[in-house]
Amino acid sequence: MSKVKYYYDSETLSYRKIEPKKGRKLGFLLLSFLGMFLSGFLLLLVYLNLPYIETPKEKELKRELSNMELQFELLNKKMEHAQVVLDEIAQRDNNLYRVYFEANPIPEEQRKAGFGGVNRYKDFEGFDNSKLIISTSKKLDILTKQIVIQSKSLEEIAQLAADKEKLLAAIPAIQPVKNEDLTRVASGYGYRTDPFTKARKFHWGMDFTAPRGTPVYASGDGKVVRADNTSTGYGNHIRIDHGFGYVSLYAHLYKYNITKGQKVKRGDLIGFVGSTGRSEAPHLHYEIFKDGERINPTNFYYGNLTAEEFAELLKVAQLENQSLD
Repeated sequence: MSKVKYYYDSETLSYRKIEPKKGRKLGFLLLSFLGMFLSGFLLLLVYLNLPYIETPKEKELKRELSNMELQFELLNKKMEHAQVVLDEIAQRDNNLYRVYFEANPIPEEQRKAGFGGVNRYKDFEGFDNSKLIISTSKKLDILTKQIVIQSKSLEEIAQLAADKEKLLAAIPAIQPVKNEDLTRVASGYGYRTDPFTKARKFHWGMDFTAPRGTPVYASGDGKVVRADNTSTGYGNHIRIDHGFGYVSLYAHLYKYNITKGQKVKRGDLIGFVGSTGRSEAPHLHYEIFKDGERINPTNFYYGNLTAEEFAELLKVAQLENQSLD
């Protein structure tokens, strides 16, 4: 097809050739270059803003990431609450439980200690949310360690409580002859007049005067280690090992109600009052040993005496009179 263009001239009634104007080609060239520039600029803008143009998949992943960040924040709040509760337990543990059971408190620096040495969180570094993940992981690790420490402490307290219960049951804490069965408390612990030599000497136990055959009771839980008459002066006597260094002795018995090796509980009937051995009249001679040393039995009757009865017992026991053995 010819590129020459014509137009109809109404004045001459003929077709005339269209002559291209000068600069028109230049205009077309300029427009072309301008179009190319604008197209390139638009493409550049699209390229620069490409990260902000999200695909449906990217939008879904972004929602999941936002949800995970929210979950991490909620987890942090739960751990902070758990930390407060654990701190309160630790305070009671140090200031109440461990004090009551005479155990040393756990130092705060030991409870709150972190983790030294290698970087435990290196694998979490280099991500957009590394700081949040590392912070949460540290809190969780420290909280876990504190729970382990507190758990071990409570296990220790439970064992101490069990030992304490055994100790309280084992201590010889009741009067071995009931008050209603007594004629009187003949003699207490301390210097007394010997009934045979009339000399002043130390009396290592307490004498409870009662009729022959009056029941004698174990003053604490334990094991009978002796039930014989081969110890000088005591006649028929019983020794009970209560553990924890405590031993009780019951002398001048008429007869036994137990045998050697038998385990007894506080209040069990173990024998009967008599006057065997070095004895002037029927009575029970009662002694308590702690770690092999004789101690004053008067301090161990809180289990079955009222305050008034105990005060009266103290008054009588302190009199420096004549013993019965």
